[in-house]
Amino acid sequence: MQYNFSDRLKNLSGNAIREIFKLVNKPDMISFAGGLPATQCLPVQFINEFADQLLKGENACSLLQYGETEGYMPLRHAIIDYVKRVGINDIDINNVLIVSGGQQGIDLSFKAFINKGDYILVENPTYLAALHIAKMYQANVIGVDSPDDDGIDIDDLEYKIKKYNPKVFYIVSNFSNPTGKTLSLEKRKQIAYITAKYNVITVEDDPYRELRYSGEHLPSIKSFDKAGNVIYVSSFSKLISPSLRVGIAIADKNIIAKLTIGKQGTDVHTVTLSQAIAEKFLSGNYLFPHIEKSIPLYREKRDLMISSIKQYMPPYFKHTMPQGGLFIWGEFTNGASAVKNFNKAIENKVAYVCGCDFFADGKGENCIRLNFSNASSENIVRGIKKLAAVFNGDIK
Repeated sequence: MQYNFSDRLKNLSGNAIREIFKLVNKPDMISFAGGLPATQCLPVQFINEFADQLLKGENACSLLQYGETEGYMPLRHAIIDYVKRVGINDIDINNVLIVSGGQQGIDLSFKAFINKGDYILVENPTYLAALHIAKMYQANVIGVDSPDDDGIDIDDLEYKIKKYNPKVFYIVSNFSNPTGKTLSLEKRKQIAYITAKYNVITVEDDPYRELRYSGEHLPSIKSFDKAGNVIYVSSFSKLISPSLRVGIAIADKNIIAKLTIGKQGTDVHTVTLSQAIAEKFLSGNYLFPHIEKSIPLYREKRDLMISSIKQYMPPYFKHTMPQGGLFIWGEFTNGASAVKNFNKAIENKVAYVCGCDFFADGKGENCIRLNFSNASSENIVRGIKKLAAVFNGDIK
């Protein structure tokens, strides 16, 4: 039978990382491709204890029933205090929506504002799932130049806002996926001002903020929002567990109301038991001690990957030095193709993500994203040696 798929799906290919996972789920494969937290940092004991307490408690049945689309009320109240850490104050329960992972927050934001043919601006390069979602809604995606270590070119942002009149601007503010870059304080202020001036919705994606290994925490773009045009999206996937699928969206109450309607047609509500477990981490003061224990391990992995890159990768491989997050971005300045060498790397049991998957305009063939969080120390060194052999031409 010939299927007549919808326009939004018929020409849409799969998420590159999801496809790579099919290749790397082998015991002998060294994967730098995903964004998985370290296995050692998954709080199995806490989750087991919390789930046991919750399911033995007097509210157990309500946790297994349908819940409010807006989210589990105790968690929503806890989030009001939680986001004060990023400078978001003077909000109430009507500004908070619990979502099924931060990615759903992006999806609902685009769903609420994007019509077919509308323009979206993104940092170039950017999170590939945001590009995937934008294509799903048949938007025209335009990349904003980001040549500096402190993030996007503000002049290019304003120029492209004037040129394309976009509905939405999407950006990862801390330890960007894929580059690991962090927006400077001044650029955060400028983004809030410029996007408000031109009536552009800003979706600030901030899942990595707490995973800082050096430097000082910065306030969110949302903290400088005077017009109500910024949607702040975050997640507990990297801090507690990806499979809980618990994230947050903070925005003007009128925006939250529309996001809630969009969520009702998608999954009704985020898993209540998962929300209750996340609330336990917050209200019981377990989250931040857990993060503090995780940070030295991540810092050690980052430093080991960087030192291995310096020791083994070719001199024409230029890379970022992230202060936090899970990723290192690399560019082969001699033009070596990450795409053409990908299969050779896979054959030699090491995986990465090609840079072109993160660019709105398809550039980046000579770039790669490397994840350091999930591989063992031994495999970080072995994997970088393997990549160096591939790109040095030692493996035919």
